[in-house]
Amino acid sequence: MTHFKINHTPVQKNFGNLFEEFFNELPAFAGKEWNKENWGSVPVNIHETPDAYHIEVSAPGRNKEDFKINIENGLLTISYEKKEEAKKEDYKTVRREFTYKSFKRSFTLDDKVNADNIQAKYENGLLKLLVPKKEQVKENARQINVD
Repeated sequence: MTHFKINHTPVQKNFGNLFEEFFNELPAFAGKEWNKENWGSVPVNIHETPDAYHIEVSAPGRNKEDFKINIENGLLTISYEKKEEAKKEDYKTVRREFTYKSFKRSFTLDDKVNADNIQAKYENGLLKLLVPKKEQVKENARQINVD
């Protein structure tokens, strides 16, 4: 059973869910002019172990202080706000391919996730989050005699 959701959908998806998710997210652009800035977000890998989920956000070229990670009402939100800096350069840039856009990704956490102990670190262009699972209470098996 999956205890971790992206956009209110379990992490495990089948082919049909990909189309459903795509079309369900389109209304988010209603009222906005569509452009490259409004489309897409940072790529994310999510791995599950028996004890935790491991989230990796691909975000090279940023500083760890630039990320904002919040949990509110069971929603884990990871964001980066691009800060415009006026730089006076003594040279002319002929081609610019590096882009650092703002982003926001949200993940729904259920009650089986230990939200109080989420940890984050940024290394080698990856923001890594450890989202631990709560300890499961295991019932001892026992025989019940019939009187």
